[in-house]
Amino acid sequence: MATSSPDVPGAVPAAAPAESDPESRLASGPARWFWLAGGFVSVAFGAVGVIVPGLPTTVFFIVAAWCFARSSPRFEAWVLGLPKVGPMVRDHREGLGMPRRAKVVAISMIVLFSAFAVWVLWSPVSLVVVAAALVGVLCIALKVPTREKVLAARGERAPEPVVELDSELDRS
Repeated sequence: MATSSPDVPGAVPAAAPAESDPESRLASGPARWFWLAGGFVSVAFGAVGVIVPGLPTTVFFIVAAWCFARSSPRFEAWVLGLPKVGPMVRDHREGLGMPRRAKVVAISMIVLFSAFAVWVLWSPVSLVVVAAALVGVLCIALKVPTREKVLAARGERAPEPVVELDSELDRS
């Protein structure tokens, strides 16, 4: 009979805790299909958000990665590898929040497009638009951490943006 002690010859190593195994977080049966469908619906809304001003994008991809983490590691890796959205989803997972510039742009877009909607609609519905915009602005401003502040608190520096030089400059 094999034991689980690593010091005993022929011993079987003890199993790692379930949470360290990525496969253990995967749902099975109908639940897996539910999470997979939720991921694809979130990707669809996120893709629409890329085109439609005022509709959030990143939050839908965060939800998609979360759903795919429970249903398909392949699609989770796909979302995390997307060039523009993947880094923001990874930052969210690491607790870094949003870059300051992204927060300013998001709040500006919410204010701009809700003001435009009020101007176009000017009805009782416009009060709902203003209330929703106010909730969105408050959530972003007060609840979402600012990446630079989190990194400073951790004693880290934000990576500098990569600047590619023109090939003609490289030759001289």
